[in-house]
Amino acid sequence: MAEAHQAVGFRPSLTSDGVEVELSAPVLQEIYLSGLRSWKRHLSRFWNDFLTGVFPASPLSWLFLFSAIQLAWFLQLDPSLGLMEKIKELLPDWGGQHHRLRGILAAALFASCLWGALIFTLHVALRLLLSYHGWLLEPHGAMSSPTKTWLALVRIFSGRHPMLFSYQRSLPRQPVPSVQDTVRKYLESVRPVLSDEDFDWTAVLAQEFLRLQASLLQWYLRLKSWWASNYVSDWWEEFVYLRSRNPLMVNSNYYMMDFLYVTPTPLQAARAGNAIHALLLYRHRLNRQEIPPTLLMGMRPLCSAQYEKIFNTTRIPGVQRDYIHHLHDSQHVAVFHRGRFFRVGTHSRNSLLSPRALEQQFQRILDDPSPACPYEEHLAALTAAPRDTWAQVRTSLKTQAAEALEVVEGAAFFVSLDAEPAGLTREDPAASLDAYAHALLAGRGHDRWFDKSFTLIVFSNGKLGLSVEHSWADCPISGHMWEFTLATECFQLGYSADGHCKGHPDPTLPQPQRLQWDLPDQIHSSISVALRGAKILSENVDCHVFPFSLFGKSFIRRCHLSSDSFIQIALQLAHFRDRGQFCLTYESAMTRLFLEGRTETVRSCTREACSFVRAMEDKEKTDPQCLALFRVAVDKHQALLKAAMSGQGVDRHLFALYIVSRFLHLQSPFLTQVHSEQWQLSTSQIPVQQMHLFDIHNYPDYVSSGGGFGPADEHGYGVSYIFMGDDMITFHISSKKSSTKTDSHRLGQHIEDALLDVASLFQAGQHFKRQFRGSREEDSRRRCGFLSRQTGASKTSMTSPEI
Repeated sequence: MAEAHQAVGFRPSLTSDGVEVELSAPVLQEIYLSGLRSWKRHLSRFWNDFLTGVFPASPLSWLFLFSAIQLAWFLQLDPSLGLMEKIKELLPDWGGQHHRLRGILAAALFASCLWGALIFTLHVALRLLLSYHGWLLEPHGAMSSPTKTWLALVRIFSGRHPMLFSYQRSLPRQPVPSVQDTVRKYLESVRPVLSDEDFDWTAVLAQEFLRLQASLLQWYLRLKSWWASNYVSDWWEEFVYLRSRNPLMVNSNYYMMDFLYVTPTPLQAARAGNAIHALLLYRHRLNRQEIPPTLLMGMRPLCSAQYEKIFNTTRIPGVQRDYIHHLHDSQHVAVFHRGRFFRVGTHSRNSLLSPRALEQQFQRILDDPSPACPYEEHLAALTAAPRDTWAQVRTSLKTQAAEALEVVEGAAFFVSLDAEPAGLTREDPAASLDAYAHALLAGRGHDRWFDKSFTLIVFSNGKLGLSVEHSWADCPISGHMWEFTLATECFQLGYSADGHCKGHPDPTLPQPQRLQWDLPDQIHSSISVALRGAKILSENVDCHVFPFSLFGKSFIRRCHLSSDSFIQIALQLAHFRDRGQFCLTYESAMTRLFLEGRTETVRSCTREACSFVRAMEDKEKTDPQCLALFRVAVDKHQALLKAAMSGQGVDRHLFALYIVSRFLHLQSPFLTQVHSEQWQLSTSQIPVQQMHLFDIHNYPDYVSSGGGFGPADEHGYGVSYIFMGDDMITFHISSKKSSTKTDSHRLGQHIEDALLDVASLFQAGQHFKRQFRGSREEDSRRRCGFLSRQTGASKTSMTSPEI
């Protein structure tokens, strides 16, 4: 198997008789240590699963209950009301001298049964409590008496020191909304983007659907919601991701960026060593469930199911559908450098390799002068090909190069050591950031293994990035891991004064294993075709990244507004100025308040938002009038967001109804029309979930700059944004160069103008517009944050101080 240890003392050598195997004492020692690690790992998992299953109780509570029963029995009291006597009668008779032992066993069995019943009661009570969503629908800053009571009860029933999966058995299931409400909300959402004639026709189709098919399809969905953990998430993964035949690159994957203004070390191997060690530390904590569950309001837990497949996971292509292959463990990473593949072990005999030892291994790869074999350099382009094509080629590859393929697909994750630098430069800040984003999203089309759960990309100047496959989980999960990685490799592991990882090299480590690909002739043409298609797809994507540094979350909070709603309404204004029309807008919202919940769509283009945009473009409207309309639009967006999070959204329900209709071979013109909609503006906020890991005051530049994704439509935009601290917002915009209707840089300018125009409606923000204007050269440098960050040595340094 790919995750098996490479035995240190096992040295095969070919003889005339075949393979001669030399066994030595280190082999036996390694076998012993390997088995010991395996048993420790299984025991740790069993114990963690046990603790998770009994939470919010604990083994200590069983001991307390057992002791109380024994004390009552000693005082000649029977808390079991005769049950323990009946249990004693059922136990074998071992003689008179064992009468006391039978009593202890009977008490232990009764205590266990009573303890199990109490745990079940706690789970049911907590699930009922967590089904309450009134707190989510209340105005920000206002808390009703029922919500205060609810919080107190949740605190009582939640227990102490929860582990990552402690709340999974207590999370409620995602409810199936009323089909009438869903259709009404849908019609309301499309009204701003349809003509009167088209809207009337859509309304007729909707009424026909409600009359003829809705009740039957809804019945099946309710049946599934009673039986399955989640009525929609498995179908969402199956039909949206795994059955898609489009290439993963640009269409499905997304990227995460490094720090924007600092690079902790310019040494590529050192940055790789620290980052990979930090990732493996995160995996270790994940396996032991030492990562605390995410809690809203510090009390309401979110589902943690998506964390299970971060590591050791590969999306395997199939002819009709893909499937996700997940290993329980993997002790190596697969590395790509200058067209060659390597296997790098991540563990020594007793523990993880140190960052300095990992750096040593990566430096060996960088110094290796051997050339790539024919077609090996472009082999990974197959993972960027259409899935049917890759599935067919993989069948041949698995026959001819099974060992190398198993190493790559069985790795903890994939690592790409790029030969080119990346990141923000002072000489051309705007272009350098755009190139950085493009390198992370698409690369050169053949230097990422897009099937892996994620690829860690380390550039020649020490910059980092992630390319993440989307089917196994959503962005907040990989974002949580990425925050931990960046904080750990900088603030905990750190670097020496010369830029190397701390510690000492290990000269006894074997060389990284070069993978040998025996590529059959029949797939050479497939690799060439895949490479050509990947280059076309890569060259067609237009990426634009810019930090907006005039104001951020702190200003928006002073305006008593939701920061996300503020940005979403400003995006509507920017897009209208860019295209001259409104369009369906997709904003991703999480549904992890429910068991195995993933996402829901917030349809941000509302009638209220459109009224505000028209008022802003009407010179006769005054600022107070526009501000009043803006607040109404923000309130409407907040209501939609909260409804989506509480399971009352539109799109996942309609999607599930459509899937049921296809299973039943029922033709629904209404559902078919909904399914064929195009999202010309696809948006997402990247949340910062662990601000406690970063020292924003002393090191304000050590904050992740977010990430981005490709456009959902050939003539549309993909826009993501992240609030970096309190006073900066970084935007990531993508579009297709082949479209004559879109331009990522043009939309970026409109977003800046829209943000300033909206801010100027508030008295506190009127100075921003005057402050912003300058020469074109200064505009570019200002958008990348340089002109506003010239005070303080740590803010302008492009490399970090020693931490």
